[in-house]
Amino acid sequence: MAEVSLFLREYARTRRDVGAIAPSSSRLGRALTRYVIPSPGSSRAVLEVGPGTGAVTRHIAGSIGRLDTLDLVEANPRFADLLRGAYGSDPRLRFRTGLVQEHDLGSYDTIVCGLPFANFDARTTEDIFSRLLGALRPGGTLSFFGYVGGATMRRTLARGPAREHTLDGQNVLRRILHRHAFRSESVLGNLPPARVHHLAPVSDPVHAD
Repeated sequence: MAEVSLFLREYARTRRDVGAIAPSSSRLGRALTRYVIPSPGSSRAVLEVGPGTGAVTRHIAGSIGRLDTLDLVEANPRFADLLRGAYGSDPRLRFRTGLVQEHDLGSYDTIVCGLPFANFDARTTEDIFSRLLGALRPGGTLSFFGYVGGATMRRTLARGPAREHTLDGQNVLRRILHRHAFRSESVLGNLPPARVHHLAPVSDPVHAD
């Protein structure tokens, strides 16, 4: 309950940065971590961007092996403190506070992203995806989600410069999905229902399912 209370307080205080109205459900967590697959006998590197209160982090930590590592990049200092308190004793986890754009990323087999791209401008969205896709090792995957119907609602309600901002951001996201998505799946058991997209750093366009 403490995690939920903190999440709701931060959502009310910094709605644009938090984005979600509730922590990710177990079903959404399983979908986002579908490609977090340990490889016995070798170490794999995982990155989670925007872990929030750790709803998806629990799934990742439970899926990675003893030799694997998990880097967490969280911009909200209160969420970052909560994560350190929960996972600070786990030697597989490393913590970074701040925007993902502020950090030099390593190379990763799997990246899970919980950032609210619907709230970002086109340039920020493009910059973040470029960084994340560029940090993937050959064969690596990037998974993120958006809310079902969220894009349509934003286009409908936005007016003036806000509408142009929304359309530009959605167009960038659409181009990224067209080029890099190899699988998409709906998660109805979440508040609100979500759609998870799995991407790979391919050179040729790949269409989402």
